[in-house]
Amino acid sequence: MKLVYSFLTILFVLSCQSSRKITASYPEYDEAKIIAKNADHENSRMRYKLVQSKVLDKKALQKNILKQIKDFNEQDYVRLKPYIFEQDIPSIQSSIEKGSLTYKTLVQWYLYRINKYEFDPNTSLHTIISINENAVEEAVKKDENTTESHHPIFGMPILLKDNINTAGMKTTAGAVALAENETDDAFIVERLKEKGAIILGKVNLSEWAYFFCSGCPVGYSAVGGQTLNPYGRTVFETGGSSAGSGTSMAANYAVGAVGTETSGSILSPSSKNSVVGLKPTVGLLSRSGIVPISSTLDTPGPMTRNVTDNAILLSAMVGKDNADPWTRISMEMKDYSSDLDAFPLEGLRLGANKKYMDEVPLYAEMMVGLTKRGVEIYGFDPKDVQLDGFLSILNIDMKKDLPAYLETYAGEKVKIRNIADVIAFNEKDMEIRAPYGQQLFEGILQDTVTLEQLVEIIDNGRKNARSYFDEPIDAFNLDVVASVNNYDAGRAALAHYPALTIPMGFTDEGEPMNLTLIGTTLSEEALLQIGYAIESAVPMRRPPDNME
Repeated sequence: MKLVYSFLTILFVLSCQSSRKITASYPEYDEAKIIAKNADHENSRMRYKLVQSKVLDKKALQKNILKQIKDFNEQDYVRLKPYIFEQDIPSIQSSIEKGSLTYKTLVQWYLYRINKYEFDPNTSLHTIISINENAVEEAVKKDENTTESHHPIFGMPILLKDNINTAGMKTTAGAVALAENETDDAFIVERLKEKGAIILGKVNLSEWAYFFCSGCPVGYSAVGGQTLNPYGRTVFETGGSSAGSGTSMAANYAVGAVGTETSGSILSPSSKNSVVGLKPTVGLLSRSGIVPISSTLDTPGPMTRNVTDNAILLSAMVGKDNADPWTRISMEMKDYSSDLDAFPLEGLRLGANKKYMDEVPLYAEMMVGLTKRGVEIYGFDPKDVQLDGFLSILNIDMKKDLPAYLETYAGEKVKIRNIADVIAFNEKDMEIRAPYGQQLFEGILQDTVTLEQLVEIIDNGRKNARSYFDEPIDAFNLDVVASVNNYDAGRAALAHYPALTIPMGFTDEGEPMNLTLIGTTLSEEALLQIGYAIESAVPMRRPPDNME
């Protein structure tokens, strides 16, 4: 009898082990060591007051993930990794066509990876704010519809910066004042869904797109906590404000992400995380349904691990939107990925900033390397361009654009209606809602520039900004001007010139740096082709060592 009992016990244990489910495991951790370690960081913006969110329910977030991967395990993750990790969209779609993957297992692989890293205190980047509770269900439906011809984005899991309205997931801009903001889809989200993309979730950002506190850490929001850089979690900045879009791409948490930029908010986190980011011409992509800073400068844009995916994601979002008259310049059904190899490196005329050549070794090395591949490099001395009144553009625009968003797009539970309301709301609990202060919001109310003066500031600023790029372009008949990271983001923003940033390498300390290509209005296709040619000839991206 004892033998029978022992045998049954063994069977029971083995059965439990073989069917064991992943259980919620996220512990709150003592962040005092991180804060103390960074207290004297040479970069004052890396001196954290807190790391973990005091608002986000991470256990509920993890529970949402776990229920969607209950039939997916570590063996599945390892087996499918070669078909997904660091792979581009065409390769993934090919694996699905061959039967090596399904859209369901693709989504589950990313959810499993998010759970694997984001809920471990030693690796968490505090990147994910919310997860689509129907992501796997949507993927199953995609698997049932694979016989028809689809846009390349079909079935691809995409993450969105949490200032982009998305049905079924709250849109917070990282602010407690918008913590209950339930909305319909923004126009670009509608476009993505129309083409079959799966919105996997929302990612952290610098609160209010880093137009809130002054000198505070980039990548921090009251809702999401402190986003950390996977290449050096407490060593390097994440860049902002699309911090979560950049870190999630570096960490391979989805196929692609969407960020937004006013002045550097795509270029900066893309550069800091060794990913590809495109800041399009203002108006190429709709801004309706996106929490704004400036209707003069704001634009969403794709952030990916390679140029091919960037072109595909951009193509899936373009289109004219009646709610955003700036999109009159947009192209319906434009495929930016169809002719990526149409711009050979040999004979490319590239403008190199002499100042950056002297100050940035990686930039100088890249110019030398491109010269060896037939690129014609033309050094130029950068024009001294002052962007007078730039802050007032942001102040006066946000003073009118945020109330317009709140009136038109915000959910019924949102009670704030203007900047003053946000300030007053935060003052009731500064420790939770605004631990670094809200100096920039206070500055908005103090700015006395009139709308008439603003028009003059914008006109003069655009003229000056364009001359910074146009003079070398015209003098040397350049195809593109090459910059570094977000160094020229303000000038590109005011000029309404698109900018594509691609990995350029790593400093001796291991921090990523990017080469940023800037062209004239609506030159996105050429920028992507040039970026693709450089990326193919000089592939410089590598994933974070501790997340491979």
